[in-house]
Amino acid sequence: MAEKSELARPYAVAAFKQADEEGKLGEWAGMLELLAAIARDATMSGLIANPGVDRAALVDLFIDVCGTHLADTGRNFVKVVGHYNRFALLPDISQRFAEEHAAREGRNRVHVTSAFDLSEAQRASIVQAMEKRLGSKVTLDCEVDDALIGGVVIRAGDLVIDASLKGRLGQLAQTLA
Repeated sequence: MAEKSELARPYAVAAFKQADEEGKLGEWAGMLELLAAIARDATMSGLIANPGVDRAALVDLFIDVCGTHLADTGRNFVKVVGHYNRFALLPDISQRFAEEHAAREGRNRVHVTSAFDLSEAQRASIVQAMEKRLGSKVTLDCEVDDALIGGVVIRAGDLVIDASLKGRLGQLAQTLA
């Protein structure tokens, strides 16, 4: 199955194009952040995951919870997401939209997952290398995942650099198979 971020991409791109046409990138970013927060709520995520819950009822629930924070085109977006049963993708859609927005403004958000906490010198080195590679200013989001064993995984939009020990062991296993 495709990664959630891959599935979220066309929705984020469509939302970005709509927001750009309307000249309301900031307003759309806020709407998508709100929708993502609602989708992450424990109760709501339970309803989203329950196949017995009517999708039209979920659409109405999202729209009711958002109230006046959704523009007409935002409500239509929720209806499309509901029609295709993609509510669980809303956090990823919001994130991809933010990446598109940042890229438009000449900024890139780079997500770094490392096996251990990165020092300031390591962070600065990654920022410098990624700014050179991407040709724009970079903001890092860092998280620790000890399952990587060692190294880092760097994600900037569609670019993925897997320099983790787990990734290298996986490559070795494929080579030997």
